[in-house]
This record gives sequence, C-alpha cells and structure tokens, in this order.
Amino acid sequence: MPPSAADRLLKQQRLAAVCGEGPPLLLTSHEALAWYLDGVRTHVSLAGPSVLAVRAALEGDTLFVAANEADRLTAEELLPADAARIVPVPWQTPPAVAAAAAGPHIAEAEIAGALRAARASLLPAESDRYRALGRETAEAMTDVAAFLSPASTERETAAALAGALVARGIDPLVILVSGSGRLAHRHPLPTTDPLGTRAMLVVCGRRHGLIANATRWVGDTGADDARILEVEAGFFAATRPGARLDEAFAAGCAAYGAAGFEAGEWQNHHQGGPTGYAGRDPRATAEVRDAVVSHHAFAWNPSAPGAKVEDTVLVTDAGIEVLTLDPRWPARTHAGLPRPTARPFG
Repeated sequence: MPPSAADRLLKQQRLAAVCGEGPPLLLTSHEALAWYLDGVRTHVSLAGPSVLAVRAALEGDTLFVAANEADRLTAEELLPADAARIVPVPWQTPPAVAAAAAGPHIAEAEIAGALRAARASLLPAESDRYRALGRETAEAMTDVAAFLSPASTERETAAALAGALVARGIDPLVILVSGSGRLAHRHPLPTTDPLGTRAMLVVCGRRHGLIANATRWVGDTGADDARILEVEAGFFAATRPGARLDEAFAAGCAAYGAAGFEAGEWQNHHQGGPTGYAGRDPRATAEVRDAVVSHHAFAWNPSAPGAKVEDTVLVTDAGIEVLTLDPRWPARTHAGLPRPTARPFG
C-alpha cells in the first residue's frame, strides 16, 4: 500500500497542534519518520540510523536524504510531491546532522510524550496495514512450527522464523527461541540446544514501519499457561480508551497475585505496553501516564518462569481486536478473546 497524501496531511495537522507556529520539528528516529512518511523504509542496516531526516514545518516539509539513497527512496518509497523537497546529503554526513544544521528546530526529545500521542491513534489505512502484518506474522509462525520437532535446534528454528518473515516482506527485528532447557530466560537468544519437549518462539516483525509482536509455544502445555492468561486478561480489561497507561499497568501487575503468582512477579520482566512504530511506544511503567486512545496498538507480554503470552492487539471503542491471529494455530477463548495454546509437535 503506497503512502497517502491525505494521511500525510492529517499527520501534518497533528504535528501542527503539538508545535504551533514554532520552528520546524526535526524528525530523526525510525519510529517518527516511518509514522510521518506513512510506512517508508527508513533503514538500510536494521541496527543503523535512519537514512533520512525531515524538517516538518507549517509551510511544508524538507527531506534531508543520504545522496546514495535518494533515487531509491524517490522511486519506491516517498510521495511524488516529496521529490521536489529533497536535499541530498553526502554519504559521509548523517542526514540528521545536516537537517539540524539547516536552522532552528524542535528536537524529538523535547516533545517526546506529545509526539507519541500524535501517532498513537492509527488511521484507517495504518490499521489495515497492521491487520495484514499481524496475520502474516502469525501465519509465518504457524508454517515454521509445523516442521519443528524436539530435535530441532533453537538456531535452526530462529533461521526458519527469520526466513518466513523475510519471504513476506517483514523485517525480523527480534527472534528469540528457548528450548525446554532454557525456559527460565525471559529473552532467550537462540543457541545450538535442541527444543526438547517444550519451546518458546518470539518474533517482532516490521513492515511499513509497523511492528508486530507475538509469542508462541510448541510441545507440551505448561503448568502456568492458564494462569498467565488470567494476568493478560487483567491488562486487557484495563486497557480501554480514556484510561491512562500507568493505570492499565497497575491493573495488570495486580493480576499476578490474583492469579496465584507471587505478587511481585511483574518486577522480574517488563510487561510490554503500547506498540506500533516502535516495539514498545513506550514500555509501560508506573510512571508513564500516556493516555490510551481508540485505535491504539498494544502488545502486553506478562510472563513467569516457563510461561508467557504475547500478541499485538488494537484497542478500539468496541474492545480488543487481536491482530497476530492465525486460525490454524490451536487456541482457546479466554475473557472473550481467542488466545493461543501450546501447539504439539508434528
């Protein structure tokens, strides 16, 4: 789906409401640029800085683009009208540095909270892109799981997951795999260990700037699988338009004790939070008071040793819509939502 000039105008209006008639806002981060430019791929290296920067002003945008990337971005990524507003930047100068040197500006860090709020409510085309991304991410995990066995290694599994995502045009930002011998680790970077009787698969995949986050289990059912769904239900019940992020976070953390876990289990790993153009936008804590709005993407990930649940969802006035859903994966209905269960090998 190509960028939309109409959606860019709406985003310009959102930024104007934040910045008023002040100097241009300098957009330099992947999440801000991909949101504002409607899904443009802002990277070459997944671990590197953006290949462009934007001075967003009331009188129009100026795009500072690495000269060796300008032709590709113009031909394949940007709106036609952007071509006339490109300032090529020599490869040896970071575009963000060139854009900052062009004059007074407001840096992203100066209005970080307001900028998050500006991109929190996804537009209809963004929501449609996210639905497609979520569905295909879930399908990739199902396709890979169908060929796994207890003898499969974590790295073989990770390679298959990455390949399935890339084949669908999805950048594999995070691939975690834990076999039965490493389930105590919340962020299990893959090793040569076999999966064994129970394994966890975690992916974060990006397309059109949006990030889908999902966790799946293969092999045996875990002793705490049902209880961790109770914790997740506590997060979901409190994540409604009009609530605050710290309130939803507190409700989900309280659900650990109510579900029979140690009351402080939430302190052993982050719990997720809003997502969208960043893996967590931001990570939820008791100090973050961002508002939950309609069409706000979330990925809560409550966990305990050997137990975890995570999907990307869209919060709307009508309730929670699960985006990372594949009907081929075994599921149960919990608190009114389809929730994944462990998929047996074979």
